[in-house]
Amino acid sequence: MSGLVPAASREPGVTDGAVFPLPCGVPDAAAEGSAYRQVASGLRRAIAAGRYPAGQRLPTEAELVSATGLSRQTVRRAFQELVTDGAIYRVRGRGTFAVPGDGKYLRSFGSVDDLMALSLDTEMQVVEPLHVLASLDAAGRLQVDDDMVMAMSFLRLHEGAAFCFTRVHLPMELGRRLRDLPEMAGLADPGARARVTVISLIERVSDHPIHGALQNATAEAATAEIARRLGCAPGLPVLRIDRLYRDRELRPLELAVNHFNPDRYSYRLQLRRVGPAGPEPGAR
Repeated sequence: MSGLVPAASREPGVTDGAVFPLPCGVPDAAAEGSAYRQVASGLRRAIAAGRYPAGQRLPTEAELVSATGLSRQTVRRAFQELVTDGAIYRVRGRGTFAVPGDGKYLRSFGSVDDLMALSLDTEMQVVEPLHVLASLDAAGRLQVDDDMVMAMSFLRLHEGAAFCFTRVHLPMELGRRLRDLPEMAGLADPGARARVTVISLIERVSDHPIHGALQNATAEAATAEIARRLGCAPGLPVLRIDRLYRDRELRPLELAVNHFNPDRYSYRLQLRRVGPAGPEPGAR
């Protein structure tokens, strides 16, 4: 089957553009939340690698079910995510095809879980390891008693290219817990890389799970530092997105300030209707 290559030595469910069976005995119902993202991520990488050029159809749902051992519902959900992202399109009677890309990393976000899934097809590269920082602005937004917070900065890479520069700020106690995680030992030096997201690590050490995020998006001119990190010209308008992650009681857990290179990244937000949607077109 074209594009489906077993690779038992790689991460279960995904390899470099290939999708292969997950370990036996993993219930679909329990694994679906991550499994469909692994399938979608594998297909994204295959498309980015040019395995499905114009006119060549992607594997069908039935072929992916057979190749991965996952349920049809899980595979269908992966296809739906890629359709929503604008990465693929369907032609009735012919199949599913990749949308010609422009080289930008494209993801569609509708939940905190979608942001956690960034670790499936991107890497973090440390710029400044986790450290103590005096910042009145960050402390105020995190609602801590003094001006001391824990902070780190990193690049987010896709296919080895940096598309986002992020500074993360945490309350001191939460930052200390994060620092003690085994994964953080591998992120103690500038340049270190890992397939991880800070919010997924916070979920492991916080007494209060992340419930949501307050997000603010704007455009601003790239400073000399941000331009150097992102490989763009100083003064170029870049997308800035601040996210304040909070628990169910609206207590701040993390402040992330992100700057995106517009030549390498396209941001898409899913908007869902609240309440009755009305009749479908043509319905009586």
